[in-house]
Amino acid sequence: MRLADRYNRVNLITALIVFLITGIIYYLVIHFIFREKLDRDLTVEEDEIKQYVSTYNKLPLPASFLDQQVNYQLLKGGTKESRSFKNTNYYNSKEKELEPGRSLITTLVQGNKLYIVTITKSRLEVDDLVRIIVLITLGVTCLLLISLILINRFILKRLWKPFYFILEQMKAFNLVKMNEIELNPTGVDEFKELNTSAAQMASRVRQDYKELKSFTDNASHEMMTPLAVINSKLDTLLQSGPISEQQGVILEDIYNAINRLSKLNHSLLLLTKIENNLIADVQIVDFKDLIAEKSRQFQEIIKKEQLILNINLSPCEIEMSRYLADILLNNLVGNAVKYNHTNGCITINLKADSIEVINSGKNFPLTEQHFDRFFKSASSEGMGLGLAIIKQICNLYNFSIEYSFSQGTHCFTILFEN
Repeated sequence: MRLADRYNRVNLITALIVFLITGIIYYLVIHFIFREKLDRDLTVEEDEIKQYVSTYNKLPLPASFLDQQVNYQLLKGGTKESRSFKNTNYYNSKEKELEPGRSLITTLVQGNKLYIVTITKSRLEVDDLVRIIVLITLGVTCLLLISLILINRFILKRLWKPFYFILEQMKAFNLVKMNEIELNPTGVDEFKELNTSAAQMASRVRQDYKELKSFTDNASHEMMTPLAVINSKLDTLLQSGPISEQQGVILEDIYNAINRLSKLNHSLLLLTKIENNLIADVQIVDFKDLIAEKSRQFQEIIKKEQLILNINLSPCEIEMSRYLADILLNNLVGNAVKYNHTNGCITINLKADSIEVINSGKNFPLTEQHFDRFFKSASSEGMGLGLAIIKQICNLYNFSIEYSFSQGTHCFTILFEN
């Protein structure tokens, strides 16, 4: 959820709670004020009746008007005097229906007799007035809430525009292209600081990228040159004259060590380039043609090891580096051939969104550690970087790699999700 939406939701919920609480309090206060006014009117009527009795020494006649009724009831001896207010209903003879009212029930002494006097006034107009006030207040409150929502929506959207602009710039930032981050002028201090920090960060990243690329190129050149010189000197040594069998064994070990060191150097430099996205030859790669090409390259080894190769290819085009796609397939198929056994089988299934390589081999499953650098089983002759390179290429392009083992069969599945 966006920050502006979250702010609007919190603001709206808070406003609704506050308006609900204040609305209830407002209604109770208004209702209390009108009830007190009605009680004062009833008290005035009570005083008038008492004054009439005091002046004429008799009770006034019972009255029944549209909004007021006065009734008398003679009490027997022994009843105490009392006075109270209460809400009630009374019958409106004109409207022929019950209406809400407010009654004052008091006692009055006339001569030697004690009467209960009930004065009732209509609450209908008061309730209608309270209802109208409450409805008007609710209407104004709803209008205010809608206005706040609209104002927050448009004003916040405008206020946050520099933030989203710099966010899009950071998303589009590409080290390989060395593009600059454009800054949107703003009067908000926090966004000014964000723009400055983003520009400084991009500058540092570009500088680190240049230094890393320079180091990678120099390391590749400087390490390959001594290895080439050693190979050349060994060839010269072999051609300089006859060598003994013991010397031949030593020279063979040196050759193997140099070849291993060359492969290690190449693999580590390749991993560094993949991790830092230094390989930028992105294009549409036809995996169907690439797999057919790989099957021809491994054809001699497959025949030598008497392996059975089954290929099921569907059209599949993925946007990625052709160089890395070639390495990906080379490692997958190479491992399937290298770690197989005589008269084994290899199956390659290519679909529009995935590739599956199934091969017979060692009768034990691989673990997650086999995808780590330099991890290998005791019987492995490799350097432990093949699966690490496969995993790193998949991470670079957001591919998913899955592994399963069943009855001596290893299955690697790569799901293309880009």
